[in-house]
Amino acid sequence: MREILGRRRRLLSRRNNGQPELISAARTFATEWQWPVLPGVAADPRGRSRCGCPDPECTVPGAHPFDPGLLAATTDERMVRWWWGNRPAAPIILATGGRAPCAVSLPALPAAHALEALDLLGIRLGPVVAAPTRWSILVKPYSMEQLGELLYAKDFVPGSLRFHGEGGYITLPPSETGQGAVRWERAPLPGSAAPWVPDVEAVVDAVVEALTRTGVSAPEL
Repeated sequence: MREILGRRRRLLSRRNNGQPELISAARTFATEWQWPVLPGVAADPRGRSRCGCPDPECTVPGAHPFDPGLLAATTDERMVRWWWGNRPAAPIILATGGRAPCAVSLPALPAAHALEALDLLGIRLGPVVAAPTRWSILVKPYSMEQLGELLYAKDFVPGSLRFHGEGGYITLPPSETGQGAVRWERAPLPGSAAPWVPDVEAVVDAVVEALTRTGVSAPEL
């Protein structure tokens, strides 16, 4: 009995360290949902707020790709196992666009107010990723031409909105970066199928309207 309890405590301890969840989540994203992923930069051991990349003034410590580069993102399970087997605490980076979702992000506080307003309007959203400073709403893949036409038709678009399309990336839960934990604000429904995500037009229209209605100022962060 003591041996069984000891094993259970060790397993719980490993879960609390976040390492089993990271490789499990990375495998789910890559193999079940077919989202191309790669490991982010580890935090600098000399200080969590510092990045392990060569840039001493990195503004997103740990929350970006470096080695390997973004083009290495893959859905291959063997590669995912190898990466996180060697770097078990590495953040999970999603390469947006292509077959994977894109994202629209905005600062955390305006994002929280916007989601409340969207709920009141009955707007359906898919998964929402909450990082310490910015939240990202996942959307269907879009082209630069499609995004350009959408923004051109708007009288006003908050400058703090960022668009993560082809060639972009975001960090996925349950990653831990130099800025803190990345979590699901709106978690995908459980199951093996890739989560449903809305069109970018619907999200931008709704977010801009919500920010305007609530009078929330979205600073350029």
